Amino acid sequence: MSVGPLERGLAVLRALSARDLDRGALVRATGLARATVDRVVATLDRLGLVRADGREVALAPRLMALSGAYLRGSGIPAALGPPVGRLADELDESVSVGVPDGDGVRVVLQTAARRRTMSLAFRVGDLLPADRCAPGALFADGTLEWAADEELIEPGLIAVAVPVRDGAGSTVCAVSVASHTSRHTPRSLREAVLPRLREVGGAMEAALAGRSAVNGADPVAGAAFVDASAGLKRELGPDFLQSLARGLAVLCGLGADRGEGLTLTAVSEATGLARATVRRSLLTLVHLGYVERGGPDGHHFRLLPRVLELGCARLSSLGPAEVARPHLARLVARTGESASMAVLDGADIRYVARVPTVRIMSIDITVGTRFPAYATSMGRVLLAGLAPGERPPLPDGLPALTPNTVTSAAELTRIVERCAADGYALVAEELEAGLRSLAVPVRGADGRVVAAVNVAQHAGRGSAEEMVRVVLPALRAAGAGISADLGVLGVPGVLGALGVPGHSSGAMSAVRP
Repeated sequence: MSVGPLERGLAVLRALSARDLDRGALVRATGLARATVDRVVATLDRLGLVRADGREVALAPRLMALSGAYLRGSGIPAALGPPVGRLADELDESVSVGVPDGDGVRVVLQTAARRRTMSLAFRVGDLLPADRCAPGALFADGTLEWAADEELIEPGLIAVAVPVRDGAGSTVCAVSVASHTSRHTPRSLREAVLPRLREVGGAMEAALAGRSAVNGADPVAGAAFVDASAGLKRELGPDFLQSLARGLAVLCGLGADRGEGLTLTAVSEATGLARATVRRSLLTLVHLGYVERGGPDGHHFRLLPRVLELGCARLSSLGPAEVARPHLARLVARTGESASMAVLDGADIRYVARVPTVRIMSIDITVGTRFPAYATSMGRVLLAGLAPGERPPLPDGLPALTPNTVTSAAELTRIVERCAADGYALVAEELEAGLRSLAVPVRGADGRVVAAVNVAQHAGRGSAEEMVRVVLPALRAAGAGISADLGVLGVPGVLGALGVPGHSSGAMSAVRP
């Protein structure tokens, strides 16, 4: 017996994975009744998986919890991410890892695009035609030691791929190096990268063999759907589809697979759901092609890469500024003041996202603006987020930008330490006379501070104490929301490709506006 609300919910997510749609377009794309679409959207919105703004509906970053279940459970991005990243840096080319998915090849790991005018990079979750890409040839013929793509996917794109096999000799995935004909001919690319690909192949196979030590599900995602569903059902009544929430919890619970699949009982224990509920959801997911039933006794279930079609490609290509902007917009609506996000860039902060408010007297700051970190609230929060040994030295005699600017190294060190303890920073008229700013940290998937968000206002609009009392709760909620979204995007092999600081992409300056 299939779970109808789960089927319909996944149909809506598939439609939104192609592009943002209004509710009428969702009705046409899915063939569902408008009332059904409204209930599905209301449920997904309250679970944080989509954002519904009137008629418009868009995917939310927390939908990556579904794709993350597969990516973590497979163990491939976590195991191969480090060697693939090193290979990309060494070859200075785009490197990706693909797995077979029906008649196609699904990208499960992608290095950051090279910094050049014409760069090549697939997105995690992209489905490539197996008969037109190098990995597809390797999956079709398990005896091949390498394969090439000579402009089959699109003009100018060439690639060389090698298989990564398991202990039994089966091809589990393929590592592909892609370039452009402006840099290489098919022959020169083979000569340049194939020897090195073959050399590192053994290390990748060894890393893949040990993946059970590094894989595993997000322990929170599935249970969170279950925990939220009971309260939301009481709050929303029939408008909340509890069976949809529970089915998504089952999908996330399968991410705990260590390679052999999970039994129905194991999924029930992971989610806290009754066995009968889990069984109906599993059979529905098997029917839809997201789960495979097998194992030595035929009673084990494991996720299939098709799960990545549920928004992964669109969400994995989001920049941190795109993640932050909806939260900043809500913060502006709540406070009536402009809000921004910045990262540390050397001794400065650099604005990467901003939502201004509309006033006669406004603060003229744009994305890309830089200010000295020592004199700004976001700079102090970012300095406080560094380990003491990582903090740049603060010399005495820093320029006083206003009569209120703190320039003493000892005093600034004390202020930064207090920011670390308090979890926020308030700067009043130190950067510019009449300007007051309050900031809190944004954390990445590993808990490290990767950015800061602030609210800025004219000093004439209330006191500093009033700003802390009124604005700080909303500001902290925005910082926590952005952190949560970046955290769920922090699946191994995804966040590094986004250029989020503190991860495999390296420097903070890699954050894209």
